[in-house]
Amino acid sequence: MKLHTKMLIGFLVGLLGGLAVHVGTGGDTPWLIWLTTWITQPVGTIFLRLLFMLVLPLLFSALVMGVAEMGDIRALGRVGWRTLGYTVVASSLAVIVGLVAVNVAQPGAGVDPELAQRLLASSAERADSIISASREGAGGMAMLINIVPDNVFRAAASNDILAVMFFALMFGIGLVLAGDNTSTRALKSTVDGMFQVMMKLIHLVISVAPYAVACLVFNLAALFGWELLIRLGAFVGVVLAALTFHFVVVYSLMLRFGAGWSPMAFFRGSQEAIVMAFSTASSNATLPTALKVAEENLKLPRKVSRFVLTIGATANQNGTALFEGVTVLFLAQFFGIDLSLGQQFLVMLVCILGGIGTAGVPAGSLPVIAMICGMVGIPPEGIGLILGVDRFLDMCRTTLNVAGDLVGTAVVAAYETEEAPVTGSGKPA
Repeated sequence: MKLHTKMLIGFLVGLLGGLAVHVGTGGDTPWLIWLTTWITQPVGTIFLRLLFMLVLPLLFSALVMGVAEMGDIRALGRVGWRTLGYTVVASSLAVIVGLVAVNVAQPGAGVDPELAQRLLASSAERADSIISASREGAGGMAMLINIVPDNVFRAAASNDILAVMFFALMFGIGLVLAGDNTSTRALKSTVDGMFQVMMKLIHLVISVAPYAVACLVFNLAALFGWELLIRLGAFVGVVLAALTFHFVVVYSLMLRFGAGWSPMAFFRGSQEAIVMAFSTASSNATLPTALKVAEENLKLPRKVSRFVLTIGATANQNGTALFEGVTVLFLAQFFGIDLSLGQQFLVMLVCILGGIGTAGVPAGSLPVIAMICGMVGIPPEGIGLILGVDRFLDMCRTTLNVAGDLVGTAVVAAYETEEAPVTGSGKPA
């Protein structure tokens, strides 16, 4: 049985069991308290701790390799910097679209504060330990200054994800500028080895997710009852609306005014890669198809397409960045936690960087979401709400990721003056 099927079953078992208990007992009986205290809550907590244990080394190694694989920035020149510029702009627009959508629709708002506080109280001790080193009180210039760590090891020990990711960016840039020699190749190989090990461990952790999903969702459903279903449906609707808007509107504008392409012709030529992305929910698995589509269907320059698409599979995760922002704000609304504009700006920054550092594999964004929740004081248990529907949403956001990589290739190629003019499906020569 495939993992996403197991996760769906775990989600349904936990949801239906929790709803049955809620209807029968009202969610407050001695045996239910014993069950959640000694069985379901510990299982969910161990799962979350395993994610927290792996998230920093995973993000560090993925982000370093994503930057280092750009090659010699001085030699690649225009292509490298334009790729980086497109990635930052596209990811920023995606996160802004998501944050606006969730603030306007308010899918998680309106939950009974007393019920939300009961769940908050049940996880207060662990949540406090996670957010103790967060930047909740920092704002304005202090928040920006604190992004640059004075001691990266202390930042890592304090779960200061922004500071660690800033160091990873600088580390990757340093590797590129140091050039290709025996020492740097060995260092890149070591970092890549760390990334491969972390990916294996992440896969092991995700393999037990169905059981953790059942426990986490049971706890939530037993407490919130039918209210949970209403809020979850609203969350899925907001995510799909934001992803659709970014795909149809933002990408079309980029193609028309940034690359001179007809959006309809471009997406018609890209449909093979788009279908593959939706089916596999993995940017990495779709990369061979995307390369074939770019070179054979869209007739994009080979030098540009191979560079941009290879980097984009890891570093240009627009859909993932959008999804992370929507999910964090949804959970904040669900638990009645009012995030200030400064905190939402912090979420946006982490989501943009997380889109660069998130692995291009199914469920690769879950550790980042859990970590961001801890940073801004949202109970990490809340990710149990979205795990059951994550497979479908993962397929949708991966489609946006891969389409964004192809759009980025077209935009970068349009400004690469050294390439001979090319003619694609709908693009003027």
